[in-house]
Amino acid sequence: MQKLWTPSNQQIEQSRLFDFNKTFLKTDNYNYHELHHQSIKESEKFWSTIWDFCDVKGEKGQPPYQIVHEHISKSEWFPTASLNYAENLLKRRDNKIALVGRLENGDRKTLTYKEVYQKVAQLSHQLKQDGVEKGDRIAGFVPNCIEAIIAMLATSSIGAIWTSCSPDFGFQGVLDRFGQVAPKVLFTANAYSYNGKVHECLKKVDELHQAVPSIEKIIVFDFIDQDVSLEDYPYAVRWNTYLDNHAKEVDFVSLPFDHPLFIMYSSGTTGQPKCIVHIAGGVLLEHLKEHQLHTNLTADDVFFYYSTCGWMMWNWQVTGLATGCTLLIVDGNPFYPSPSYLIDLIDEESISVFGVSAKYISALAKEGISPKDTHQLSQLRAILSTGSPLSSESFHYIYEHFKSNLVLSSISGGTDLIGAFVAGNPTLPVIAGELQCKGLGFDLDVVDEDGKSIKNEKGELICRNAFPTMPLYFWNDTNNERYFNAYYSRFENIWAQGDFAEVTESSGLIIHGRSDAVLNPGGVRIGTAEIYRQAMKVESIKECIAIGQDWKDDCRVVLFVVMKPSETLTDSTIQEIRQVIRKNATPRHVPAKIIAVSDIPKTRSGKIVEIAVRNIVHNKPVKNTDALLNPEALQLYANLEELTY
Repeated sequence: MQKLWTPSNQQIEQSRLFDFNKTFLKTDNYNYHELHHQSIKESEKFWSTIWDFCDVKGEKGQPPYQIVHEHISKSEWFPTASLNYAENLLKRRDNKIALVGRLENGDRKTLTYKEVYQKVAQLSHQLKQDGVEKGDRIAGFVPNCIEAIIAMLATSSIGAIWTSCSPDFGFQGVLDRFGQVAPKVLFTANAYSYNGKVHECLKKVDELHQAVPSIEKIIVFDFIDQDVSLEDYPYAVRWNTYLDNHAKEVDFVSLPFDHPLFIMYSSGTTGQPKCIVHIAGGVLLEHLKEHQLHTNLTADDVFFYYSTCGWMMWNWQVTGLATGCTLLIVDGNPFYPSPSYLIDLIDEESISVFGVSAKYISALAKEGISPKDTHQLSQLRAILSTGSPLSSESFHYIYEHFKSNLVLSSISGGTDLIGAFVAGNPTLPVIAGELQCKGLGFDLDVVDEDGKSIKNEKGELICRNAFPTMPLYFWNDTNNERYFNAYYSRFENIWAQGDFAEVTESSGLIIHGRSDAVLNPGGVRIGTAEIYRQAMKVESIKECIAIGQDWKDDCRVVLFVVMKPSETLTDSTIQEIRQVIRKNATPRHVPAKIIAVSDIPKTRSGKIVEIAVRNIVHNKPVKNTDALLNPEALQLYANLEELTY
């Protein structure tokens, strides 16, 4: 257990967590683990205190705030409360910069809180004029941009339901999502840019309009400086024309706590994507808790998280407006026009909270980038990482090559809860390879196959109690069958997250990968992240993916590696990989086969798809490949001679 950073007493006492502890427990004696225990023991009081402490705007109603039924999934939260999500994000209406949008080509756009409010007023007014009502679905086929946020806020101000995909999705991938939820209005850009190349959007949108009859209108905003005619699209209207009205005020609709806010989607690589319906009150409370307590976010921060509008981290970051800070919104390739592009933005935009994926941090390290030698990083105080487990080596890289006095928080949760079960913490040490703590309000545990609690052993990550961001339901899910099978079929009346995890001596957690991707050679369960942590120590490897191949009535571990440019997979490199894994893990972790490939299939949020690769290797179909960023990469794993002996 190696501590890489420890907060000072002053840092602890100046944190929002410390202040919340005094409010909730009425004491100056601060101990995070006791606070966590009480947040579970006194759940109703805890969430009610979050409401007050984070200054939620709305009618809270009277206790009891939570009514637990026979099953935790049917719990009710704040049943007499009412609020509007957008109103809480637009409480601030002054001239502070709310949104900064940056593009690959250097273009920069800003809006103040006052201007954002005015734009939302104009758009929501027009949407209502066009008959949009609460409960209607409004879709965004949009890049990560200011217009997407305004469209979402206008949608939620009315009580309609927002859902979005990034424009790099293939047609079938978008249809698999929007086709299920039948949106009334669709927002899109004229075009977007990735890696310096411009991609138009309207042809795909036209196909979508023909395939989804519920779409009555398409609103097109100019995102890239490229002239796109709407003559062939009579149902489409330009954003600036649509907003041409004199509305000055937003008529926020007061809604029940459990009114639907977002429809999110599972990856869809193992079947039709699940349409996960999240409630406004739960999303707001959970994000406020994670932002203000676990991230120590304040109105003085510049808050950045690299994401697309098809990943839940977009929704997560946007709620930062409720804290009154400045959001930096970036679209495009994070390594274009140079590998240091996002690092440049830390200095240029005075970013204080910098969020990226674990894969991005690993790629920076592989590129040999050392920001402390080339950049000021003067305002940077926190780095957040999610998407996949962050290796111990990446922890060391951040503290050696970024900054020694910052909190690095590897967090883990998912689209299912639109938040983080395992969270960051500005009042706890950072230990290499570990996620800092269980999130407040979550009765998390790691259990064996029989559901018994275990520590310092690998098992299933579960949550024993109800929480406000449990999905309301899945869209078009008869009798809630898919919903219950997704989370509650493994253990009775307990949420199973689907992560293979371990509770450490320090009460932190290690995520070893997804449970459904766990390898099982000789009956020993191995998380894929355990193999990746070791294999990536080999300098010549760029990235890798591991699967279990059915072989002679057992399972053998197969590791596919992408080599760095100018490197090849030689016998000596294979031996080096095996030696590193054997030395730092166990002989069971050592791959039976190590095979070079030129690419690894990933979701559009950058997650590698082990199950899809495993299916290809076993000649099983992979459904909905349009959900992948690079579906063509799957063919690299089909019918490999090396896997026949």
